[in-house]
Amino acid sequence: MCFSEPVSFIAATVLVSGGGYAAWKAYKINLRYLPVAMMPIFAGIQQFMEGHVWMGLNNGDPNMVWWGAMGFILFSWLMWPTWIPFSIYFLEPEGSRRKKPLLIFACAGLLFGLMLYIPHIINPDWVRVAINNHSISYEDTMFFDYFVPRTVTYGVYLFLIVIPPLLSSYKHMRLFGLTLLVVISVVWVFLSYAYISFFCLLAGVGTVHLIYIIARNKCCQDCKMLFS
Repeated sequence: MCFSEPVSFIAATVLVSGGGYAAWKAYKINLRYLPVAMMPIFAGIQQFMEGHVWMGLNNGDPNMVWWGAMGFILFSWLMWPTWIPFSIYFLEPEGSRRKKPLLIFACAGLLFGLMLYIPHIINPDWVRVAINNHSISYEDTMFFDYFVPRTVTYGVYLFLIVIPPLLSSYKHMRLFGLTLLVVISVVWVFLSYAYISFFCLLAGVGTVHLIYIIARNKCCQDCKMLFS
């Protein structure tokens, strides 16, 4: 998370705790919620990894910086474009015509994420971390940089994580998609100097919306047969 090491760990604790509560509610209400409930937990683990990036930078430990950064971008580039469409797919009612497109999104996100993440393991020098204006900036090379402009890569990435919630049968999941659009807009306009860190921070905060959806069983409004 941006700003400092303690704030990263505090955010991690809050998100993991909130996600744990959401997972418990999912178990009580309907297991279809469970993949969605895991998103705040994953966001918390990601902030925990960035806390270790801060620790490495503050202590001059490049190994900790690299491992923390690799953990952080594991979620950024691989987990989110895979898990978000998968969780929306899992939530959809059986027989929904939206399930097949959502599964395609999940498979595409997995392939895209692997092509983004694995080259960083093979080429450790592609990960370059620095503090920029009290925030962490991940100035890394990406595999697709050799073929297309970086803006194309970002466009595909955002398409894979934003469209699936907007395709959902459930109104409140579509509202979560709008939450992601607001996060993207804020980062693009105001926080582009550390866009990866800020996007994951605000998207992590945005998963609080999911905790609310599950805690209040909002999907029941659209599908009483499954969620009553």
